[in-house]
Amino acid sequence: MSESSEFIVPRCTAPVEILYRDDALLAVNKPAGLLSVPGRHPANKDSLISRLQQQFNEARIVHRLDMATSGLMLIALSKDSHRRLSQQFERREITKHYHAVVAGEVRGDQGIIDLPLACDWPRRPRQHINFGHGKSAQTHYRCLRRDAERSSLLLSPHTGRSHQLRVHCASLGHPILGCEFYADRHARRAAPRLLLHASALGLRHPVSGAPLSFDCPAPFPL
Repeated sequence: MSESSEFIVPRCTAPVEILYRDDALLAVNKPAGLLSVPGRHPANKDSLISRLQQQFNEARIVHRLDMATSGLMLIALSKDSHRRLSQQFERREITKHYHAVVAGEVRGDQGIIDLPLACDWPRRPRQHINFGHGKSAQTHYRCLRRDAERSSLLLSPHTGRSHQLRVHCASLGHPILGCEFYADRHARRAAPRLLLHASALGLRHPVSGAPLSFDCPAPFPL
């Protein structure tokens, strides 16, 4: 989540869980409500990377999750690992899967959302679909479970635009429950948090090149 210079992030007391560690990288589970990196306001210094750097001096952020999103993140433990992991993200060689619970009954079993996204500057940090100036964005979705009230989705983004999964789900008419930016009042109040979780990552080890995969179950019912 982006934030204005005046926004004070509520304190997050949930711990960061280290799921994997070697000399080159960490795989961690970021709790919902924690910034990935320190915010601009002096009161918003608590973050995933600042906590990890207290234990791992060389820890470097490779990618980010919105403050409201929980789940898997990779952290580099050296300059060289950071460069190689960043290259994998830039080349879209890292597979990413998210679990989300959305409002309403999603009819199709699966599909691809291909809608360009741009910053909605008057309402930032919100993003919007913009065919004139937006950047290409694609998300594959598969419906895992559905009823009249809500549906559970497995989301696999091909690109990594800001708020991509939130906007793309909302574009289907099925906003993610608990989303403060793109859900209507009913869907926003249907969950105590954003029901979006980064649940799986697949990559090559930045040193050995060996395939790695990490899984982290969603902390909410699907």
